[in-house]
Amino acid sequence: MKITIHRGINQIGGCITEIATSSTKIIIDLGQNLPKGNQPAEDDKANHKAIAELTDNVSAIFYTHYHGDHVDLFKFVPNGVKQYIGETAKKVMSLKYKRLAKSQRFKNEITPELLQKLDSFATFKAEDKITVGDITVTPYFVSHSACDAYMFVIDADGKRILHTGDFRGHGYLSKGLLPTIQKLILPKKSIDVLITEGTMLSRLNEHPIHERDLQKEAIELMNRYKYVFVLCSSTDMERLASFHAASKTAKRSFLCDEYQKNVLEIFTSIAKSSLFKFDNVNFYKHDRQHKQFSLIEKIGFCMLIRGKTTHASYIKKNIPIQDLLQWLPTEQTLLIYSYWDGYLSEGENQIADFMEIWNMFPNKLQLHTSGHASAECLVEVCQTVNPATAIIPIHSQHSDAYKKLPLADELKEKIITQSTTKQNIEIII
Repeated sequence: MKITIHRGINQIGGCITEIATSSTKIIIDLGQNLPKGNQPAEDDKANHKAIAELTDNVSAIFYTHYHGDHVDLFKFVPNGVKQYIGETAKKVMSLKYKRLAKSQRFKNEITPELLQKLDSFATFKAEDKITVGDITVTPYFVSHSACDAYMFVIDADGKRILHTGDFRGHGYLSKGLLPTIQKLILPKKSIDVLITEGTMLSRLNEHPIHERDLQKEAIELMNRYKYVFVLCSSTDMERLASFHAASKTAKRSFLCDEYQKNVLEIFTSIAKSSLFKFDNVNFYKHDRQHKQFSLIEKIGFCMLIRGKTTHASYIKKNIPIQDLLQWLPTEQTLLIYSYWDGYLSEGENQIADFMEIWNMFPNKLQLHTSGHASAECLVEVCQTVNPATAIIPIHSQHSDAYKKLPLADELKEKIITQSTTKQNIEIII
């Protein structure tokens, strides 16, 4: 067996992992490099030639979730290569791309052919077994800041690999993480190689709050402020559920635009818990004379707004915040920013649209928790899996920091960040 980490050993995002036997080759994630601020991503693989070479003789590509740094190079994949993603993840991706195809900015990039390529994706559900040649891939659900995210168990050449994708231990749906490993994965056969994310290795002392505690803080804020705007990801189901639940408890109207409402309808359609049933969502109509304004002015609201995919110009045109701020009493109005704080910091990661919205509000604060595993969670997963041969950290700018985690020496010795061969498994980095 051969494992090739094409990208991810010393970068967050842009992950590409190849797993091959003598007769079959698959890829886990084909992510585009993360952009820096508002600038387009710099990526030498974002073209048809590079991806044709990379996917030569590849039988299938499996995506852990729909974030662009894991899936966006799908655009360049030759038509003969089968691509797999979660059933609900495909619906969210399709909605997003069809929306972007209508904008002037993306009309030349998102073509009918591209939408057709996305439409042709095969889908899976948790615990489906997918056999490609002499490789079997089994997806298992994980909690992440994307709905319908998965880790994969790959069985091939008598070896077993667990590729975690992006995951966390502090989401509403994270309670199944360790039981899934302990009760569903390990009893079938032990793991030889653990390929796991390490996004927060650069923040080893950071302890992200649980999503339910974020909800509690949101309730307190909505009880203090009558008119609350929330800038957050439009496809993070658990975060959206936190603010939706908070608005219900605070008896506020829950407002958003049409695209966001369509996303929430997808989440509601698969909900097994009332927490993820977005049942009192209202499409905001910007008109002070409209009877809706009189109602929301009276009872208050939680309004979801977006900045990155539609940009501040959309906010100005369709939900003119500056108009609203003139109509609403300043002391009762608040912006909650619920993204990584690096997008507001000065430097290459700053997103100008986020800053523009941030600067519109006199009253504002950050309320966020990571979509990625904390150091403590990474330790728990490594100890629980206890792989026989290797631990390969990816999706991290500081993969070597894995050795700083409080792991047993036996596990630390299995951490691989350079090419090697162990137990008949060739690892290329």
